[in-house]
Amino acid sequence: MRKIFVYPLLVAGLTIGLFSGILQARSLPEFTELVEKYGPAVVNISTTAKKEPNTSKEKKLPQVIPNLPEDGPFNEFFRRFFEDEENAPYLNEIPSTSLGSGFIISADGYIVTNNHVIEDSDEIIVRLTDRREFTAELIGADQRTDLALLKLNATDLPFVKLGSSNDLKVGEWVLAIGSPFGFEYSATAGIVSAKGRSLPSDSYVPFIQTDVAINPGNSGGPLFNLDGEVVGINSQIYSRTGGFMGLSFAIPVDVMKNIIDQLRESGKVSRGWLGVLIQDVTRELAESFGMQKPQGALVAKVLPNSPAATAGFQVGDIIIEFNGKKIDHSSDLPPIVGITPLDTVATTKIIRAGKEQSLQVTIAELPPEEDLQKNITGQAKSSRNKLGLTLENLDDNQRKEIDLAEGGVLVKAVEGVAEEAGVRADDIVLMMANTMIKDVAQSEEIIASLQPGQAVPILIKRGGSQLFLALKMPKEEKKEGSKKE
Repeated sequence: MRKIFVYPLLVAGLTIGLFSGILQARSLPEFTELVEKYGPAVVNISTTAKKEPNTSKEKKLPQVIPNLPEDGPFNEFFRRFFEDEENAPYLNEIPSTSLGSGFIISADGYIVTNNHVIEDSDEIIVRLTDRREFTAELIGADQRTDLALLKLNATDLPFVKLGSSNDLKVGEWVLAIGSPFGFEYSATAGIVSAKGRSLPSDSYVPFIQTDVAINPGNSGGPLFNLDGEVVGINSQIYSRTGGFMGLSFAIPVDVMKNIIDQLRESGKVSRGWLGVLIQDVTRELAESFGMQKPQGALVAKVLPNSPAATAGFQVGDIIIEFNGKKIDHSSDLPPIVGITPLDTVATTKIIRAGKEQSLQVTIAELPPEEDLQKNITGQAKSSRNKLGLTLENLDDNQRKEIDLAEGGVLVKAVEGVAEEAGVRADDIVLMMANTMIKDVAQSEEIIASLQPGQAVPILIKRGGSQLFLALKMPKEEKKEGSKKE
């Protein structure tokens, strides 16, 4: 009887195990057709950039042998070897190279890659899987999103199909094809680990995080979903060794589409600008603001002369919705504002003093990085001027502290004739050469107009008092070896 029952159980167990194995095998993705169909549209990109020729006559010997006598015979040998005057200018003309990936998005030869792959290059070489080689034209690049658009002089090229990164789900299988470490046409697979990742150096890209093995050389290559659609552009890795550690980041294809359309049309990118500095709403902050849960982007500063300032935004406002799109984290806001067309009147929902209300804001163009940083800090740093002063504009908080409504510039550092005259760091310069000072730019213009040896009265505010000091412009120094005729 035992044998009669044992055999059916054994057969049943084997059947269940086999069936389970079949189900497990069927649940794993199959990438072969995807690679065969769209792999030829993935390209290898290499660049060259010549270094500047070394024309300097002042050359330093490498320390091959320490304490080598200057007039010894070995010193002369090494001098000839390393510092041949006829050959030295050409030693630095060996071209530097970079290597990355890209993918063709149209049959007429448009290619997408990362900006850092082609940045500062003299020549861009694109190699296809069929071993054809082209010199690519750079149509345009955008440093803020790390994207670049290239063009080949060719037709009937294989190209990829673009999907939607918004439809991508965490846990979904994805495939990367590229040239890691220079190995052409390599495919690696993994899953989507997270969406909307904000990295410290990239405010305008809500990255897709994956565990796909991405290494140097994969930059600019496509990230496919199981339908063979490009959903991202592999861009960055998190690594302490320079190699793959399970944290890879891709630019969403929906961000790419907007950038590439602008680059193709005008060769440059325009972004929407709101003009606020924001931070996340923590649980403690949410409680202090009377919110039921942490959400939105907390306005820490409203930049002067910005769309937000014109629309009436205030420090302490919490932006929970922008133009119909919910803002759960502060990192959600910059990409949404960035892709908003210029001059759009956007409805923004905020929480102010515990109550929800709406503001209408007209989106302007994001200023250049240098101007933006000046606007953000409220300071325009000057280089050291002839008086030895390093000056900065005052922001609103500083003006409140010193009870100064307008005008004046802050002394950040002092040396030279200004220090000798008694000017100190943290003094406020109110007047210079009998002219009231509005900002750093005006003070620099005044200083530039002063003559060597000219005495200059300046009025400064120090603590609760004001006093005049006399500075004297330094006289021009005679250059050695020069003489008057």
